[in-house]
Amino acid sequence: MEQQPITIAQVGKPAPDFLLEGYSPDGAFKNYSLKDHRGKWVVLFFYPLDFTFICPTEITEFTSKNEDFAKLNAVILGASTDSCHSHKAWCEGSLGTQAFPLLSDMTHAVSRAYHVLLEDKGIALRGTFIIDKEGTVRFTEHNPVGERRNVEGYAEVLRGL
Repeated sequence: MEQQPITIAQVGKPAPDFLLEGYSPDGAFKNYSLKDHRGKWVVLFFYPLDFTFICPTEITEFTSKNEDFAKLNAVILGASTDSCHSHKAWCEGSLGTQAFPLLSDMTHAVSRAYHVLLEDKGIALRGTFIIDKEGTVRFTEHNPVGERRNVEGYAEVLRGL
């Protein structure tokens, strides 16, 4: 199911491609690949865990900004080291339906390639990556697990690129 990334995420370099299973906004499990989004900007964000205290506010804020990103020809992909079944339970429960898929990186290969994996805990930092239409990393930001990110600011970053 998951292909091993062959590169490491760095600004100005090709983004590590991946094939991850995700829980889609329409309630299905689907496979997602970065290369499937060529021709669009991609806002890829990692978060630590489902059912935590900061993650739901950030994820729902990304959903509230989804149309703003779509106007900029950008798609949003969320990812954590949780399973798709955990994502499904969360979306069908307290989180609610989201406008973009939540991807499962249970092997940690993608989190590791994007330099957001906390190896000792097996979870991802709050990492955000803006990837251009050709698949090149144009922006990165890493935040500690307990520190909230500024979702609205990413649309401004994207406009400036």
